[in-house]
Amino acid sequence: MKKQRIVTLSTAILASALLLSACGNNTNDNGAGNPANAGQPAANNAAGDTANNGTAADPAAGASGVVTASDLSKLPDIAKKRTDTIIVGLTDPSGAFTPYFQQSGYDGNVSSLLYTPLVKVDDKGLPIPGLAEKWDVSADNLTYTYHLRKDLKFSDGTPLTADDVAFTWTILHDKSYDGDSLVNTLNIKGGDAYKAGTATSVSGIKVIDPQTISVTLDKPNASALTLLGSDVLSKAYYGKDYKQGQLDYMKKLSGSPLGTGPYKLEKFIPGQEVRMIANENYYDGKPKTEHFIYKTAQGDTWQYLETGEVDYASFSATKENIDKLKAMGFVNILPYTPSNYGYLQLNLKHPALQDKLVRQALTYGLDRQSIYVDAAQGAGQVANIPSSPISWSYTEDGINPYKYDAEKAKELLDQAGWKAGADGIREKDGQKLTIHYLGSKKPETDIFIAVAKEDYEALGIKFEPEVFADFNALVSKVEGGDYDMASFSTSLLTDPSDGLLQFVDGEIPGYEDPAFKALYDKGLATSNIDERKAVYKDIYKLLNDQLPVIFTSYKKSVYAYNGRIQNLSVSPFNGLAPSLPKWTLSQQ
Repeated sequence: MKKQRIVTLSTAILASALLLSACGNNTNDNGAGNPANAGQPAANNAAGDTANNGTAADPAAGASGVVTASDLSKLPDIAKKRTDTIIVGLTDPSGAFTPYFQQSGYDGNVSSLLYTPLVKVDDKGLPIPGLAEKWDVSADNLTYTYHLRKDLKFSDGTPLTADDVAFTWTILHDKSYDGDSLVNTLNIKGGDAYKAGTATSVSGIKVIDPQTISVTLDKPNASALTLLGSDVLSKAYYGKDYKQGQLDYMKKLSGSPLGTGPYKLEKFIPGQEVRMIANENYYDGKPKTEHFIYKTAQGDTWQYLETGEVDYASFSATKENIDKLKAMGFVNILPYTPSNYGYLQLNLKHPALQDKLVRQALTYGLDRQSIYVDAAQGAGQVANIPSSPISWSYTEDGINPYKYDAEKAKELLDQAGWKAGADGIREKDGQKLTIHYLGSKKPETDIFIAVAKEDYEALGIKFEPEVFADFNALVSKVEGGDYDMASFSTSLLTDPSDGLLQFVDGEIPGYEDPAFKALYDKGLATSNIDERKAVYKDIYKLLNDQLPVIFTSYKKSVYAYNGRIQNLSVSPFNGLAPSLPKWTLSQQ
């Protein structure tokens, strides 16, 4: 019966959200994500060789894997008339567009076009110059020196210098900073003293000249190069009202960002759109397309694409979806495997979920294969560790696959002391075993709820789903602690340490394990890939056993975009953002 329902529901599967580079919060409902705070990648990362193998080879695809539009004459008139504007769909952001102060990954989708980092990463996850044209690392891996490009400017035309970089790193050590950046975890010399208020500057940060800045750490950290090499905030703009210990004023500036990226914010209309205009002061030249718009209004993604209201959409890579896209005739189709993973966040502050046996029972007792693979017509893979299969650290060696096993789940619940009550719901110490689930309003959530309700109630667990049309409202509910389980996906991941951040920074309330923290630190203490790989294998085995979250899936997607768009390319670590400044609309 379950399999029949899955087949019926799977016809509705689609992924409506953009997979551009996004910053900040590591919890997104669909994988919109970001490596803006990515760790230093491996020199022998082979991810670039597998990044776009999410779907079977198509005879119509070119060398790049793109299936080109077969008949551009079918392009809707509304899309034909656009000459200098590209429109892309996005879940509504909160409007907090300043890096380091964002409230969700969707804010990061916007800011990734408004800001450019000092250090970027290429399609293989290797560091490449951004605003910094080069950098030096001392032999002891403690001092990093960044050399800025000449004549850098913010979007208002004011100069960008090493003082702005120093300001950015400094405020991230302020005691009032409560954002997601991990710069303040790098153990920069003097960072703790500044945070404590016993120093008026961070002693390890040295401005050498207007184009050169160095920073010294107390101990090596493999992620330092790109963590420090993230976005730069203008000291003149963001620092004019700064007083040590007081960063509240930054929230007032989030809606009027001053950046360094290819685009400038023109207007944000909540629930409708985010309008951006090309930045004439962009270091790499003004973008080819003058206007870029994120359409954030709720609606049917297929309809928006079919009618020409948007130029781009991302869908689950099912055969049904691919065939439907081909039939449109006017879109190019590009297969894509993002470097993220999905998971069910568990509220570890609730007594029942503090028991590892219960968490393992919830995993064994959930038919993840049906939900994430069968219902997606194969456009997915069950996840069991916090790493993408395209990462150099990925392994299945010694990893429990937790294949669906209702009897095993029942045994574990029995061992944990949860016995069936008169109504069939398990009880312990007078409390019923209930799972209050939160999910975003979309077809995939409908599938999850249908299967999870059947699976969990068969185990004697009361399953209470709650669905949110507004992702920001879901996040607020989670932050308030009123849940047991919630569906999320990480941002795009570059370094293996990125996939572990939520277990370190308190994003999973109630999870603290000295053994994990020791391994996490060990994995960052060396840049030797073989040594790091061995450490991450131990980490994955530990988390696979502990299950502070339930790992769910890796998605396989396809991009479908207006056949007039030229120069579009995709990176498994950065999504579409790096190529976007070069996008153009060809004339028919």
